[in-house]
Amino acid sequence: MKSTKDQPTVFVIFGGTGDLNWRKVTPALYNLFLDNWLPDHFSIIGSGRTKLSDDDFKKKMLDGINQFSRSGKADPEKWATFSEHIFYQAADLNDAETYKEFGNLIKNYETEWKQEANVIYYLAVAPQFFPVIAENISKSGLAQNPDKVRIVIEKPFGHDLESAKSLNQLLSRIFQEKQIYRIDHYLGKETVQNILTFRFANLLCEPVWNRNYIEHVQISVTEQLGVQDRGDYYEGAGAMRDMIQNHILQLLCLVAMEVPVDFGADEIRNKKVDVLHAMRPFTSENIKNRAVRGQYGKGWIEGKEVPGYRQEAKVDPNSNTETFAAVKFFVDNWRWQDVPFYVRTGKRMHQTASVITIQFKDVPHLIFPEEATDSWQQNRLIISIQPEMSIRLQVQAKRPGVDMVINTVDMVFDYKGSYDNQAPEAYETLILDTMQGDQTLFMRADQVEAAWALIMPILNTWESKKSTKFPNYSADSWGPEVAEALIARDGYHWFTLPKKE
Repeated sequence: MKSTKDQPTVFVIFGGTGDLNWRKVTPALYNLFLDNWLPDHFSIIGSGRTKLSDDDFKKKMLDGINQFSRSGKADPEKWATFSEHIFYQAADLNDAETYKEFGNLIKNYETEWKQEANVIYYLAVAPQFFPVIAENISKSGLAQNPDKVRIVIEKPFGHDLESAKSLNQLLSRIFQEKQIYRIDHYLGKETVQNILTFRFANLLCEPVWNRNYIEHVQISVTEQLGVQDRGDYYEGAGAMRDMIQNHILQLLCLVAMEVPVDFGADEIRNKKVDVLHAMRPFTSENIKNRAVRGQYGKGWIEGKEVPGYRQEAKVDPNSNTETFAAVKFFVDNWRWQDVPFYVRTGKRMHQTASVITIQFKDVPHLIFPEEATDSWQQNRLIISIQPEMSIRLQVQAKRPGVDMVINTVDMVFDYKGSYDNQAPEAYETLILDTMQGDQTLFMRADQVEAAWALIMPILNTWESKKSTKFPNYSADSWGPEVAEALIARDGYHWFTLPKKE
């Protein structure tokens, strides 16, 4: 990895007093500091509408670190050193004049450090402020050096295809594509990154990674939690926008992409965009058979009664918003033709888990006696992102004994069992990549637009046709019956992560 020690860096965090910075961004920066990844000269400027002193802002950040940092409560001495680099600047996001203060602060740092600094503008704010901040950064002359200035934008990147295109066009007038980091924290997770390593660093994998050997692929991202206090956001999003358009399609692209020529950022992103362009379009005729939705009702989770979605705070009591979505995708190319990719996501599900399952085809001829194969199962590769980080290959083996009895065994690579060091949080990885100018794990403009273009027919159909069956699954279930029917029609069933003994 490129060294960041000799490159002074200024982080300007818009939304500095918000939940995202408090829980994720500043704790990630603190852990990077502990691991000696931050440069010798750096400054973190939090910004928000609230007027705070530097000390009050530091106290809030310390509270976030103590609660959410993977390294636990901050060491007093190390926090004292780290906090010397934290400052607060109140600003009105809509007033370009206030942005000049950031320019003055940056110039003062560069004078002190006697070196031009990299400047990272992190937009930890609501999506409606993305265009406003970008334009005011430009008006204030804070984006003049494309080699030094970067902007980090959180999801959702647009509400639909047209808004995504509009935002891309606005950003491209101000920044070059190499400066824009569209962050998706899922891509920073250790197991997700290991998909590329597993596929392309092992000779055993690639020869069977195609339609000749793989029967189908499943990607499940499920949550026990409901919408909590985010009802107003979720009403405008839903499961399709919130999870499938970004996180899940990114996982699908990593599984389905062709072998890149090298590990360069653009080469990998080119291959991921190719997958999206090859995906079979949705039409009004096939949506009914390839996409289903659901909304959770009330139920019990871990002995506690929980409300249905329509009873949640800030939610329309007659809401048509889906809290569950399942889709069958196809990638129409030589590698994957007619191999179904089933994806599902939902809230108030039985388990919080993110799992990719590769189901291999059956052996062409079974030589063993029938009584030996009562529990016969096709080979599966299961990549677990959460709750555990593991990769397991399920194969058949003979059970010990004098009889020939075959059953399924797991060959498991478990992160905790294999490594002593703690895996970094996703935000640590992605922030460090931003500092180093590595865009491999960030979405490019054409990738964002291709993902939106793919799912827009589903969104348009669902929004134009109100579901008369909501709510159609109870809390602590595995989703609505229509999701089971979607996959059962093809003779399959949804997989769940095997329970630990």
